Amino acid sequence: MSQSPTTRPADDMKHTDVLIIGAGISGISSAFHLQKHSRKTSFEILEQRDGIGGTWDLFKYPGVRSDSDMYTLGFSFRPWKQAKAIADAPAIMDYLKGAVSESKIDQLIRFGKKVVEAKWSSPDSKWFVTIEDKATGEREIQSCKFIHSCAGYYNYDHGYQPDFPGVDSFKGALVHPQFWPEDLNYEGKKVVVIGSGATAVTLVPAMAQTATQVTMLQRSPTYIVARPAEDGFANFTRKFLPSMMAYGLTRWKNVLMGRFFFWMCRKYPDAIKKRLLDELPAQLPEGFDIEKHLTPKYNPWDQRVCLAPDGDFFTSIRNGKADIVTDHIERFTEDGIVLKSGETLAADIVVSATGLDLNFLGNIDVSVDGEAVEPGNLLNYKGMMYSGIPNLVASFGYTNASWTLRCDLTSRYLTRMVNYMDRKGLGRAMPTPDMADIEFEPLLDFSSGYITRKSAELPKQGSVKPWVMYQNYIADIFLVKFGALRDNGLKFTK
Repeated sequence: MSQSPTTRPADDMKHTDVLIIGAGISGISSAFHLQKHSRKTSFEILEQRDGIGGTWDLFKYPGVRSDSDMYTLGFSFRPWKQAKAIADAPAIMDYLKGAVSESKIDQLIRFGKKVVEAKWSSPDSKWFVTIEDKATGEREIQSCKFIHSCAGYYNYDHGYQPDFPGVDSFKGALVHPQFWPEDLNYEGKKVVVIGSGATAVTLVPAMAQTATQVTMLQRSPTYIVARPAEDGFANFTRKFLPSMMAYGLTRWKNVLMGRFFFWMCRKYPDAIKKRLLDELPAQLPEGFDIEKHLTPKYNPWDQRVCLAPDGDFFTSIRNGKADIVTDHIERFTEDGIVLKSGETLAADIVVSATGLDLNFLGNIDVSVDGEAVEPGNLLNYKGMMYSGIPNLVASFGYTNASWTLRCDLTSRYLTRMVNYMDRKGLGRAMPTPDMADIEFEPLLDFSSGYITRKSAELPKQGSVKPWVMYQNYIADIFLVKFGALRDNGLKFTK
């Protein structure tokens, strides 16, 4: 009979000023900024996995890569020096390991430690955090003044998997990209990839290199654009300028270009849609049905635009190794999938690239003075704190730009707040909105399925600042990095 997890007694309790949850990009950024800008602050990182990297260590599917350029996905404090701007996961992991090693952040990470519960006590002005050892199941309680949640936005334990009719009858391999089998051999096999998001657009050309045929099965089209994998401007400037200067120039060039493109998409959606679609005929076989397979019903950036570095996705279609089928699944059979149209797709392997399962703060049970926190009732503050929860900051990246841009700002804000509270002798910082003046809106103005499925369970944003969730890095610099810490939304107390 298994025993209940043991809990370390209270008299052996450890305390730290800031507890960082997660050793991915956000956690590394937080540690660096605390180390540099808040040197008197004690902190450590808890990581439930056995290594750093978060997403980039978890996903192992063929071709896994960034869909943002590394000059904005990279850290502000460490230049990206490789030729490819659109990098694969191993290159990204090398970059992250270098950042951690150089700054000695690796000495401050406790691996195999999962945070399962966080309780705020106002009389103590502390968080009491229950931590489970993944190997032994033993639990300990640790206190801290601040929590910085860098656990990401999706469930690491499982992805989103629709309940496909007849799936149990399928005799081939059904895999989800989040849990790619190391021994999966797709050479010479017929593969069906369900989905049309960034993961599917990455998988198709990668698997098509050795598979007999790869079919992307989608319910509806996605915007897919071909862009060079290398940034010519970056590679040129790096030859003549110091690495940080060249990196900074490229970073801002890409920030401004990305922001301009997003603005154009919202301001002139029809014109941008035409421009994107006009690029496609030259990259596809003659007679390819662009209207059916590659013309979305929504406007650009209502969902994320998918990137095909060097046009690899279109190349795989042009050479006959891959194709697209736009239809709905009727049912699985022993050897494939029957579609609503009556067409049958034969398959040895089916990849369910059907998205992520979003969660809040890594599914940690959070309570404030004995009251359980209900995420759907919370109001976002400046994109990183939540109404009624004291001394907790969470990193959540942009939907229309690189994740790291936002998490770097969040980490810097945390150091400003910690230092300010230390100088003033303050114990608590809690977002406290005047509900009478605020209308609740969805946290993310995005129509992607993985977001809409969980929208009701996520915190909300407000109609006025500082409760608005801006998707604008430039605006956030002034609001988060340079804006006043004291405003009518954040209440500081002793």
